[in-house]
Amino acid sequence: MTISAASISGPSWGGGSSMEGLLIWGAALLLVLAVVLPYALGFRRRERETAARRAEAVSLGADRAIAQHPQIDALRCIGCGACVAACPEGEVLGLVAGKAVIINGLKCVGHGLCAVACPVEGISVGLGDLGARDDIPQHDEHLQTNLPGVYVAGELSGYALIRNAVAQGTQAVRHIAQQPRAPGDRLDLLIVGAGPAGLAAALAAQEAGLRSLLVEREAAGGTILQYPRKKLVLTQPVQIPLYGALDREEYTKEELLAIWKEAIARFKLPLAIGHAVNGMSPLPGGGYRVSAGGEHWDAQQVLLAIGRRGTPRKLGVPGEESEKVFYKLLDAAAFAGEQLLVVGGGDSAVEAAMGLALQEHTAVTLAYRKEKLFRIKRRNEERFLPLIEGGRLRAAFNTEVLAIEPQAVHLRIAGKEETLANDHVFVFAGGEPPFPLLKLMGLRFGR
Repeated sequence: MTISAASISGPSWGGGSSMEGLLIWGAALLLVLAVVLPYALGFRRRERETAARRAEAVSLGADRAIAQHPQIDALRCIGCGACVAACPEGEVLGLVAGKAVIINGLKCVGHGLCAVACPVEGISVGLGDLGARDDIPQHDEHLQTNLPGVYVAGELSGYALIRNAVAQGTQAVRHIAQQPRAPGDRLDLLIVGAGPAGLAAALAAQEAGLRSLLVEREAAGGTILQYPRKKLVLTQPVQIPLYGALDREEYTKEELLAIWKEAIARFKLPLAIGHAVNGMSPLPGGGYRVSAGGEHWDAQQVLLAIGRRGTPRKLGVPGEESEKVFYKLLDAAAFAGEQLLVVGGGDSAVEAAMGLALQEHTAVTLAYRKEKLFRIKRRNEERFLPLIEGGRLRAAFNTEVLAIEPQAVHLRIAGKEETLANDHVFVFAGGEPPFPLLKLMGLRFGR
């Protein structure tokens, strides 16, 4: 069959067939409007809603990410929305005026799936302009700071996720292993902080034959120790020096701690536990003396893997020094049957509140100073809301803690004062970062 231009032309507009042509074109136009118009209106509605969410996030300061986050190239972006759909946390990205934008940067934990999904390579995941960040020490591509021989790794470098911490601890040590070894009895490397970055660094140092020591103020595990029992930790596949691969996507807190404990014992990692580093000074001819109270160590190179949390931030209210106030939750079951207050609005606070609310005959109130939770992970949000709807957990927003008493707490909720019977208070208000100490050591931040 031959198809000619005449056979595919539209209806004739002349003679007796003009009315028939008008009817056909009219029906076609109605069909197009019926299909396209609702889609167009729906798209505009969604875009207005996204713009409103972004404006709200900006007003709350939630658009500014703390750790790594999407860097969007507006010239490359074609507004297809693949990055929005790929994000496992939800609400990090959205489309405004046909371009991808960050809606809630605080929810981003740096999985990087948005960058993988973008068909035009218009997204990269990183920290942006470090010169504008006064909360991240200056460092080069090897993680070396402005002080020669002093490195950073893990959360202190601005990157979240266990896999990033392990990778950075390993990366820093492999660069250190290429440097001249320390003279005399001096350590080749002193590692401060036994979280995932520090432990990976210690294993890499052992692998490279470096004389090293790992110093920790509390216990091996770092921030993992602060997680609630049985919390699922997303690692993504990661290679630990000497130990091998963690090839599952999720491990519980207990599983990860057992892995680190096994690695410490199997490879006989040199550890100094119970020492809080409080100073560092240069040695003649290179290297540093690192101090912790009455102890000190001399090392040619130093790796700081101390995280960003620092000391827990206090509420500054009467009664906070009471023994009933805690700044971490290790065993929710120990508080079953009690009346509890959890203060905070991040993932740590929400996870603690949920863990406590699941205990039998336990009354739990979550108090948060802002009007809504806007930076928790999607998985936590999906588990949190049913507990509220089912009456297992009370959420008190726009709330300020006024005072803590032996059997009660005094709150101001949406401008009205209220007293709750209370057995224990858990405060998850973040921490005082160790930045002043690091600046005293000589590290530079920002430009």
